Amino acid sequence: MVIEQVYFYTLLIMGAATILYVFFGDVVEGIGEGIPFLNPAVIMALVTFVSATGYVLEVSTSWNSWIVLFSSVVVGVILDTLLYFLILLPMASTEVSIAYTDESLAGLVGKVITPIPIDGYGEIVIETVSGLLNKRATGYDNEKIDYGKEVLVIEVEEGTFLVREYEAIDFTKIDQT
Repeated sequence: MVIEQVYFYTLLIMGAATILYVFFGDVVEGIGEGIPFLNPAVIMALVTFVSATGYVLEVSTSWNSWIVLFSSVVVGVILDTLLYFLILLPMASTEVSIAYTDESLAGLVGKVITPIPIDGYGEIVIETVSGLLNKRATGYDNEKIDYGKEVLVIEVEEGTFLVREYEAIDFTKIDQT
């Protein structure tokens, strides 16, 4: 078998394996957790880079096959290292979830949709990136807050949002004397 065919078939097999990994990669996800260079995506990318570079060099140059192999391994390691540090590692540390905790909503402004009576409970709605959230609320100082008023979430206790009526400061009306 000619060495170009070895590179070419290896490239085809790694291409097919990469496509399968994209679809079924969750099954083998934990393999590379301890040692990052044992990650299947990194290994498949290395073999793909080496085989692609080897094939191109074998077809386009008259170099000795050992020089082609050495050159393609060097190029593959460099490209694989760049892939790992510039693409795979940053993607692994990105935030995937849009989940929130009630405590993380403190400091946000909401709107009263069910009036909050004195010493009682009402309901507020808070707009977030994941949509509208309806939450049980009471006045921070047990005050009455009417329907439609904007409120500031001060804190959350046992799932109940403690709020105060919110009045935005209009800096254009501040006396500049």
